[in-house]
Amino acid sequence: MSVTNTSGRRKTAVARIYLKDGAGAITVNGKDHKVYFPTLPLQYIVNQSLEVSELTGRYDITVNVQGGGIKGQAEAVRLAIAKAIVELDAEKKPALRAKGLMTRDMRMVERKKPGRAKARKKFQFSKR
Repeated sequence: MSVTNTSGRRKTAVARIYLKDGAGAITVNGKDHKVYFPTLPLQYIVNQSLEVSELTGRYDITVNVQGGGIKGQAEAVRLAIAKAIVELDAEKKPALRAKGLMTRDMRMVERKKPGRAKARKKFQFSKR
């Protein structure tokens, strides 16, 4: 039994996954994914790659994820799972690409600039 490992990133979150044949258990940082990602939209994001490629319940997935917020982490896991599926079966790539699951979302937080309150917000203007 071979183990496929890939990584996925989103904003500052980095997910490393280990995918192997099994019953469909997804473990995130030592917890079940339904405990780690408690809301249904986040659970949907994590399972999306498996559902699109019709492989739900075929693989056990162990995930190490750090950095970012919970949404960024869920999207990083989604990308990592999609990359692992393509590594196992290249014929699944067009279906995953059509749903936008193979693309790394490059958007990052814009840096704060000197002389500004935030990245674009200016300090309050005082005429006198």
